[in-house]
Amino acid sequence: MGYVIGILLGLLAAGFLLFFFFRKRRKPVVEPEAPLPPTMVELLAQNVPYYASLPDEKQPVFAERVNQFLANVTIEGVDTEVTDVDKVLVASSAVIPVFAFDDWQYPNLTNVVLYDSTFNEKTFETEGADRRTMGLVGTGGALQSSMALSKSALLNGFLNKTSKENTGIHEFVHLLDKVDGEIDGAPERMMPKEHLQPWLRLMHETMQQMETGRTDINPYGLTNEAEFFAVVSEYFFKRPDLLKQKHPELFEQLELIFKQNPTTERKVLEGDEGF
Repeated sequence: MGYVIGILLGLLAAGFLLFFFFRKRRKPVVEPEAPLPPTMVELLAQNVPYYASLPDEKQPVFAERVNQFLANVTIEGVDTEVTDVDKVLVASSAVIPVFAFDDWQYPNLTNVVLYDSTFNEKTFETEGADRRTMGLVGTGGALQSSMALSKSALLNGFLNKTSKENTGIHEFVHLLDKVDGEIDGAPERMMPKEHLQPWLRLMHETMQQMETGRTDINPYGLTNEAEFFAVVSEYFFKRPDLLKQKHPELFEQLELIFKQNPTTERKVLEGDEGF
């Protein structure tokens, strides 16, 4: 009997530690000193189709979320200027996937580093061979709280309206995937437990289809489960009508994960709670 009680107490302690880890590690939130400047709100309207498609009453909410992100995360350039457009696009990339989750802040993200173009994943050099990386999320050491993005890829993700790719959203989805402790394509904290196994099954079925070439999904999603999740999330937010038409099951699962339907005017599903 004492042995059983000891096990139960151990499980309760482990549960408490997990709760503490996920709920208390969030850095203190810095509130913006002023509203987002009108010039930057205009940049949102001009450069972020997701924002422009929101109903009038939700656009100020999105702008405030962008403003709060910029108050809490430093955006800096390496041998390149950081413009207001860059800031708006980075912040929008962060806000779009979590727009249904009120008060969400990316834990442990302190800065986003912009490179003018693609860079070397290991050396971060912007000249020479093997410069194929467009975005990277830090996973340890000095890069733990950082994200690196190519400015050209960031801009193309928003300005090229016919593609299914958006590098900024891709990298922030990796951060969301990381919240449960592992970047593995299974965002356990974003979805009800009963939907996890159907998501994993659909993910692997779709990856098998991709191996035969019978799909229009970016083949980079075959790299691993984490990249698959990020790739189809880009598709979900960038070309939702096309994804819903060609991959209705994927669309439905991503709708459950992000608690959004980008094909509707209101975007956010009513009655859903955040993390």
